[in-house]
Amino acid sequence: MSDRIIRVLLVVVLLTALVWLINGIRTQSQVVSAQAQPHTIAARGDLASDEKSTIDIFRENTDSVVYISTSEHFLNIYTQGVTEVPSGTGTGFVWDRSGHIVTNYHVIEGHKVANVRLSNQKTYRADVIGTSPRHDLAVLRLSKPDTIPRPLQIGQSENLLVGQKVFAIGNPFGLDRTMTTGIISALGRSLDEDTGGLDDLIQTDAAINPGNSGGPLLDSAGRLIGVNVAIYSPSGASAGIGFSIPVDTVNRVVPNLIENGRYLRLVLGISTNDNVNKMLKIERKIEGLLILRVVENSPADKVGLIPTVVRRGEVLLGDVIRSVDGERVDKLGDLLDILETKELNQLVTLEVLRQGQDIIEMPVKLSLQQ
Repeated sequence: MSDRIIRVLLVVVLLTALVWLINGIRTQSQVVSAQAQPHTIAARGDLASDEKSTIDIFRENTDSVVYISTSEHFLNIYTQGVTEVPSGTGTGFVWDRSGHIVTNYHVIEGHKVANVRLSNQKTYRADVIGTSPRHDLAVLRLSKPDTIPRPLQIGQSENLLVGQKVFAIGNPFGLDRTMTTGIISALGRSLDEDTGGLDDLIQTDAAINPGNSGGPLLDSAGRLIGVNVAIYSPSGASAGIGFSIPVDTVNRVVPNLIENGRYLRLVLGISTNDNVNKMLKIERKIEGLLILRVVENSPADKVGLIPTVVRRGEVLLGDVIRSVDGERVDKLGDLLDILETKELNQLVTLEVLRQGQDIIEMPVKLSLQQ
């Protein structure tokens, strides 16, 4: 075979191999390209009814929730300049069209002014016009805002039930307008004095973290039913146990703070708990308010009302208040509502069940909360 024929054959073989190689690369490229293509998007369908409801609650109320920050001023001894340093953040909400903002007292404690950022991202100065450390509530007033968002709708906490769905909107860790949801886990909770000394709180498993303080707790109708105040957590972050001040308390205290700058409440000087009163009614058929504690030098102390004590593991029931001036009391809210209608130093008559047997009447002169 001549060299020329051999060269021709080699060229043919090389060309054939090159064609195979190119086709192989093209085929592989086509496979890779097919794999790299985005997937076909599946149709979503309509949102579930509970999702729509949650979305509506957020949309309708988020503009009414505000971001509150406070700051400290420090003097630089070398430059003699004043430096403003952030000191705390929290949440609040619009109370009325006059620009009043409600939050927790501990959010603005020690400050006379705060910065309030609205949903339009504009920040305004707000003066602290009223505080009630006992209730951990405070009222601020916006200074010359361009616009005031719609106030939250006010609900009722007296008829809440464990298991109801609730929603919290706030600024946890500075992340503004964050919504979380859960249920009412318990009612009538109390925090001891080391954690604020608050009574009759709503317990919820809706995630509440630092920064949520002062924010609203809403029901499934989008109404305010509580003000988020505290979490119970060894780590300081949400552990499924949060607490809110019931709106019935808020609706009683806030107007007083706006009017007087502080909460002026007539008191007897006792502590009671609605859950304990319910148990007393069920287990011992006793109706009224069981006195758990009597404040020293209070009107109750001066007339000799007897508190409940635990002695050697045995519970000795104290006096049970059945009525005030003939008006029956079954829960703490009844007593507070009655006292709201009275005047300073007014004598009221308590009908008291003593030692579970004797019913006595005791006149008590009301005084202001100290």
